[in-house]
Amino acid sequence: MTAHFLTPPHHPGQAYDLPHEAPIAGTELETMLGSLERQRAIFAWKCGGLDSAGLQKSHPPSTMTLGGLMKHLALCEDEYFSHRLLGTELGAPWDAVDWDADSEWEWHSATDDTAEEIYELWNAAADRSRAAVASVLPDGGLDHLAQYKNSRGETPTLRRLLIDLIEEYARHAGHADLIREAVDGLTGEEPPR
Repeated sequence: MTAHFLTPPHHPGQAYDLPHEAPIAGTELETMLGSLERQRAIFAWKCGGLDSAGLQKSHPPSTMTLGGLMKHLALCEDEYFSHRLLGTELGAPWDAVDWDADSEWEWHSATDDTAEEIYELWNAAADRSRAAVASVLPDGGLDHLAQYKNSRGETPTLRRLLIDLIEEYARHAGHADLIREAVDGLTGEEPPR
């Protein structure tokens, strides 16, 4: 399943081909991918159409910003599917970060990025994730084992990585709801059709 509605969400008036929900009677794979794409699209809409100042605004007392959220989710996309699933080393900008010195770099470094850089980073990470998932589906589908072991020596399946990322997006879509309303008053559960 590919989704082309996640072209850069910063274009004003961007239309999204947002699925109303995951398929009612789809396969497990269709349901999981449909749910993930829906979460990505909702998140893109909540963060879209803003300039750098809009992406850097927080909703006090939290210091979280939409730009920080987008950069964090770009890292999650690359970590789960490029690194954990495929076993590849993370590329730029992640490979230049001293994570031991600054474990939350992606959250606050977004204030140094332009809106275009943040949107491109997130879109490119989501596209890499789609390609990574598609590349392993012929080799075991959802049961395909990742090239990663957790701290207990366990290897997750693609199924588990998809669930983890769906959970990550669902959690942060709620944060994006509150921050976006503070930025410009935008509210709602999904973009207008």
